[in-house]
Amino acid sequence: MSSSHPVSLRVNDRRARADVEARTTLADLLRDDLGYTSVHLGCEQGVCGACTVLLDGAPVRSCLVFGVQADGADVVTLEGLAPPGGLHPLQEAFRDSHGFQCGFCTPGFVLSAYALLAEEPAPSDATIRAALAGHLCRCTGYQSIVEGVALAAARLAGRPLPAPGTAGRSGGSGESGESGESGESGGSGR
Repeated sequence: MSSSHPVSLRVNDRRARADVEARTTLADLLRDDLGYTSVHLGCEQGVCGACTVLLDGAPVRSCLVFGVQADGADVVTLEGLAPPGGLHPLQEAFRDSHGFQCGFCTPGFVLSAYALLAEEPAPSDATIRAALAGHLCRCTGYQSIVEGVALAAARLAGRPLPAPGTAGRSGGSGESGESGESGESGGSGR
């Protein structure tokens, strides 16, 4: 017998509510209930990093966190990183360095890189590699990903890391009333 638990959280600076079973992961809550499709499920064991989101500012594997554990938390997905109608400087640097190919792993890499740059604005290549070591990519060979993070750090030198974008961008649902449903569609996450 399963029971439903109300969860209220902020996702990409927007309030969200849903009723979830205790066993529902944060990844499933974000993707299935709230429409944030940049949260990719690869291994569902916390190994690949594709499902990484920022939970209260820290990168976490959302497949290893229960949705009920995020009650009252602040979550940032890739959809929430960019300002409306644009790209975050980190996303621009990944694009400019060809830091992705198929794009499946990119959201997790970008959010972990964001957390790194928030803590260490001028990381060495070794520091970047260590911060991203928990992510798997089967396409790029990692060098272009490391170069993307280094490029973003260089472009942002002396300036504060821009905070994640605010409400108003497309993708994911926002304030959803009592039912946890919204008419908005999720973004592609790529």
